[in-house]
Amino acid sequence: MNRRQTRELWTKPVPETKYLNAENVARYRLILRLFYENHSKLRYWLKAEEVYAGVMSWGLLDDYSLEQCQRDLETLVEWKNLTSRHDGGRATTIEEYLRKRFRYQMTPYTIEIERMLENLENIQGYGGSLEPTLLERLLGYIKRVRDIPEWPEGEALQLWRDLQNSFRQLHENASDYLASLQTGRAEELMLTEQFLVFKDTLTHYLRNFVIGLQRHGGQMEAILQETDPEVWQAFLHAVVTDEARMPSLEESITVEERMDRRREEWSIFVQWFTGNGHEPSDVIFLERATKDSIAKMLKYALAIQEKYKWGISRKRELDYLGQWFLSLDDVEEAHRLGAYTFGLYRTRHFQGEGERTSDSADLSMWDEMPVIRELKSRSRVQRKAGSTEAVRDRKEQQERARQAFLAGKASEDEILRKWVAMGEFSMSQLERLTLPERKFLLLWIGRCMASRSRKIRTPDGLEIRLQEPENGQRAKLVFEDGVLDLPDFRMFLKEVTAQ
Repeated sequence: MNRRQTRELWTKPVPETKYLNAENVARYRLILRLFYENHSKLRYWLKAEEVYAGVMSWGLLDDYSLEQCQRDLETLVEWKNLTSRHDGGRATTIEEYLRKRFRYQMTPYTIEIERMLENLENIQGYGGSLEPTLLERLLGYIKRVRDIPEWPEGEALQLWRDLQNSFRQLHENASDYLASLQTGRAEELMLTEQFLVFKDTLTHYLRNFVIGLQRHGGQMEAILQETDPEVWQAFLHAVVTDEARMPSLEESITVEERMDRRREEWSIFVQWFTGNGHEPSDVIFLERATKDSIAKMLKYALAIQEKYKWGISRKRELDYLGQWFLSLDDVEEAHRLGAYTFGLYRTRHFQGEGERTSDSADLSMWDEMPVIRELKSRSRVQRKAGSTEAVRDRKEQQERARQAFLAGKASEDEILRKWVAMGEFSMSQLERLTLPERKFLLLWIGRCMASRSRKIRTPDGLEIRLQEPENGQRAKLVFEDGVLDLPDFRMFLKEVTAQ
């Protein structure tokens, strides 16, 4: 909102905008667009006949009459979009004079509304730009203000307007341009490979602006803080004096009010470059936002390049590296080459266990015997369609595994038969046990204790029930490799038949 307006106007309705949503909005907009175009051509007053002829020449309205046009003009006068003046000078008869012929002119509010609508019609994206030359230009203006002791008539006002225009252009264009980099369309473009071509140009553009901010923004901050405030006050006085020399029929404000406005505008300008005690300057915010945009673009570009590299075969590189290792005669040189090439090994799990030649914990892995393992390619390209592989004879391994299984099973059956023949026993009654017997016994005790009924059934058809000692008696089981202290459980075993 215009700063010249009082704050009381901020809460009042704006009748000048009624025509944008009225029932006959098309007729009203065409009429006011005709007035706006004539205003641009310095034709301010139009008669109803001229308005009607101009609107109908566009061919956008059907069944529109001169009487309707006159009523629309009166409505627009009522909504304060137009002002009317009696056109009695051209009447040739008393009857024509009494018919109240009028001429119409746009009000300042309506001119601004139409100007805004015209700008809205031309908007395509955020637009904007990052121009370090504006910073350099502002620095030149500030230096001129600092160096001129006395202001000739009219020079201070022109310099003030140039300074305000450049300042407004700088922060509005920069904000719009950085906002355009945050849109969904911009992010979609950054995900494509075409962005790699555009990336260097855009990054160079943003970096130049950051360099301009750092170079000129710092100088402006220093000048604004170190210069005597009386210099700036003298400049503002000269500006207000120049404005007072301009006759104005629209606005009548005192010199003090005009000076307060200029001081407020100047304080905003100074704060933009120097900040205040609580917040840094807007230059820092702008520099940070620009750097974030650069980092974002580099991140997208790196992701695209990494994606592109996924499809590259490194066969030739690996073959060259293998030949290099093969050409080395000293294992120490191979270690150094491996360190340069692969760096530190990450923790991995290796299958298999090699034959140890020593139990020393200090023995290096390089001094152990190598574990040879054939690696098969996982690439589907390496596998020829329909190719077959030789079937390896594994009968000896299978026979050894079968004999080992049968031997283990026979040992288990012997243990089970011995304990089933006993029927029931306590832990204290057991003699020295072997490791397989301990395995069975602890397994059964653990399963029984996990059951609420303290009773289980094994796949071999045994029902095992465990009874805890009533008085907490303890027993000691002796094994081949030690002694186990545990409650003196009593175990009951019996064979059950399937029903």
